[in-house]
Amino acid sequence: MPFINVKTNASVPEEKMTNIKSKLGQAITAIPGKSENWLMVGIEPGYALWFKGRPDPAAMVEVSIFGSPSSSALSDLTGKITSILNAELGIPAASVYVKYDCTDDWGWNGSNF
Repeated sequence: MPFINVKTNASVPEEKMTNIKSKLGQAITAIPGKSENWLMVGIEPGYALWFKGRPDPAAMVEVSIFGSPSSSALSDLTGKITSILNAELGIPAASVYVKYDCTDDWGWNGSNF
């Protein structure tokens, strides 16, 4: 039940959105038991975002996860996310923050797991 939301001040053409969504679907497997089958992705291009006081290309990525993955799995996913955003949008890894929210309470289909 992961959700990845990408907020970026970069322009993201439709083709790039589809590429990012597909690559995030592959990247989520860095967390054992997670796959694209349950992944929800949001992409917010053109977001008003400044990093270090500048409007240079940057991204804030929020990852919500059901459960408690290991730190090494999250670190692996961070590397994959930053690589994807660099390859697709030219955003340097040093201009990407990734925030994780892990929970044991997750609702879907009218009830909680």
